[in-house]
Amino acid sequence: MNTYILPDLTYEVAALEPHSDAKLLASHHDKHHAAYVEQANSTLDKLVELRSSENDDLMLLRALEKSLGFNVSGHYPHSTFWTSMRPNGGGAPDGELAAAIDDGFGSFSALQRQLNGAVTGLQGSGWGALVWEQLAGRLVVEQIYDHQANMTPASIPLLVIAGWEHAYYLQY
Repeated sequence: MNTYILPDLTYEVAALEPHSDAKLLASHHDKHHAAYVEQANSTLDKLVELRSSENDDLMLLRALEKSLGFNVSGHYPHSTFWTSMRPNGGGAPDGELAAAIDDGFGSFSALQRQLNGAVTGLQGSGWGALVWEQLAGRLVVEQIYDHQANMTPASIPLLVIAGWEHAYYLQY
């Protein structure tokens, strides 16, 4: 059976300093994100076992499905988060992405304001995200509570900003 895999970072953990502390980044990736992957895979194993048994415990089935949804939806934006950052990154994009940003938001600075507002306006934990909304074929800024709530179905996160305390608490 296929399982979920913690993606490797494409840069050294210290490569984002001073903006993101190496110890913090390692903890966030190797502990927090890894826990979502581990729990998702564990839940998958339990679901396979339950579905192949004679057990008709619908409460257990619902609990396992909820656990799988929570953990996979924690894994998904974290996987995007690591690729949203890079050493010496930043600045406005060019090409097709720049054109789509201008079309959808008017300018790169307008997109930045909306993303900042999405993260700072979170009530609790979650993400600010630039997503490709497939049904309308456009870029949208979304505020994702926890992991999955308030995310448009079929949206593809292109860039996420963590609004979770474990992304910052050791450094800030």
